[in-house]
Amino acid sequence: KEFAPAPPAAQIFGNAGREHMEKFGTKPETFAKIAYKNHKNSVNNPYSQFRDEYSLDQIKGAPEVYAPLTKLQCCPTSDGSACAILASEDFVKKHGLEGQAVELVGMAMATDTPGVFKDKSLRKIAGSDMTALASQSVYKQSGLGPNDVDVVELHDCFSANELITYEGLGLCKEGEAEKFVENGDNDYGGKVVVNPSGGLISKGHPLGATGLAQCAEMCWQLRGEAGKRQVKDAKVAMSHNLGLGGAAVVTMYKRPEEWRNKPMKRKVSLGEGVPASKL
Repeated sequence: KEFAPAPPAAQIFGNAGREHMEKFGTKPETFAKIAYKNHKNSVNNPYSQFRDEYSLDQIKGAPEVYAPLTKLQCCPTSDGSACAILASEDFVKKHGLEGQAVELVGMAMATDTPGVFKDKSLRKIAGSDMTALASQSVYKQSGLGPNDVDVVELHDCFSANELITYEGLGLCKEGEAEKFVENGDNDYGGKVVVNPSGGLISKGHPLGATGLAQCAEMCWQLRGEAGKRQVKDAKVAMSHNLGLGGAAVVTMYKRPEEWRNKPMKRKVSLGEGVPASKL
């Protein structure tokens, strides 16, 4: 497609959404429903940049950035920080940290393939093939599949990217992302809860910190520390982060079964925000 007078990133991911619409008949409203979900989930996340819930009509009626994307379907410009502490099994045991340990059972990075240049696919330009390659590697490493995953934090820089990522991660078949959304399979009560934090669309996208913020959310979810946004009985979590030009990283998390019933050593969790006594 020809370059348009709109933000370049919105064009790349908006065009991926347009290709999905043209190929599979996906409706513009489906992208808005994804943003509706993420804004609603953000209300329960004290770390979210924006914690406002909007009606579907408000999201559809927001100023258009690049069709089918409106402003409320785009992530904001953000500042932020995040941290993850990696430790060996020996270190965890030595310091009595088994009760709060979360294991990385699979991690993979994939980069752009020749298909980005050969296939003239707007979805591949937006990273759909990188996502698929990375997720397939992680499933092989972990011995788990998409049906085993309870909760996902994925790179919803725009609602269109969340939709094509459902298919890239294998959460649904190619061309069935709209059905996945319509059935509520992407939210609480469905097959898998996607972006309980509110995602990049609400939580914000501070670039370098984005992936580790996803990691923190997945750890809180697996420990049962996410408060009102807690996914019930979450045992397997997955995160997906993406950068154009291009790399995608997919990570699978679990708590070791033999340590699941051990008490946590630390007294305070930050999953529901920083306690007032600590401010």
